[in-house]
Amino acid sequence: MHELSLMEGMLEIIEDSARAQGCHRIRTVILEIGKLAGVEVEALRFAFDAVTAGSLAAGAALEIEEPEGQGWCAACGKVSPVTARYDMCPRCPTLPLQITGGAELRVKALDVD
Repeated sequence: MHELSLMEGMLEIIEDSARAQGCHRIRTVILEIGKLAGVEVEALRFAFDAVTAGSLAAGAALEIEEPEGQGWCAACGKVSPVTARYDMCPRCPTLPLQITGGAELRVKALDVD
């Protein structure tokens, strides 16, 4: 389950950011995980609870935003919604589209004390 190692890395980023701002407790963590990021969101939620125990984020709420996939077609110049990384352009059947959204995996915001 790579979500556990992803969350361990995110926790390091979260705690470093909170400490740099002089915070002693993290109340809410907001993550942005695109639909094309290749991450199992429910496994990540489970990993969050496991890795935050005993940390500045222990007991924190986790909010996850899941942007839809988008891709740009070099042939027709249009942006279209996509559900997989190798979707064809729905307008001119060109393959593949350049992914322009939905692949995000980042800590978006923290609510801290």
